[in-house]
Amino acid sequence: MAKLFQIGVAAELVTRACRGDEHAESEIYAAVAPATLGLIRRLVGVGAQAEDIFQDTMMTFYERLPSFRAEAPLGAWLRQIAISKCLMFLRSPWHRARLQLDGMEEAMWNAAADHPSQAAPAAECIDIERALASLPPTARAIVWLFEVEGYSHDEIGRAFGRTASFSKSQLARAHHRLRAWFEPAVEPPACTSI
Repeated sequence: MAKLFQIGVAAELVTRACRGDEHAESEIYAAVAPATLGLIRRLVGVGAQAEDIFQDTMMTFYERLPSFRAEAPLGAWLRQIAISKCLMFLRSPWHRARLQLDGMEEAMWNAAADHPSQAAPAAECIDIERALASLPPTARAIVWLFEVEGYSHDEIGRAFGRTASFSKSQLARAHHRLRAWFEPAVEPPACTSI
């Protein structure tokens, strides 16, 4: 599957979709939907929130499609909409309140520090999706934006309404957590008496 920002669609197809041609809209959807949903799931996690954000993203995409100027591939334009929707969700007071009530974000960081071997799968069962899912939502989004999408720390910090230092520290903590996930648990050598 191609990355979302690399997906281009023929200008003629976009023109037909802007005129309301349902077949053209369907073809565009088939081209961009899997990569869009994948990006959203990696930023906010798998679940109802990701599905809701995906629906909202696609609705906004089709509403704004007539304003698409074709200065970049259509997928790159859609990526900006999807990332914006995800960041709005992650920054929302409702999301933050839910995390605080659940104590989820801090508990997730503490659990990884206290029990790294419990989180780690067997070496032959390495699963990147599960490793990313083990991160708190904000950290997962920052890892994905920095490592995969190529955003700078300054861009990520601005997107979250924070500083570049916020992005750097979240990324460092996430890398530590991911290293603990992927490194096999090493048993300490047994003490032997001489």
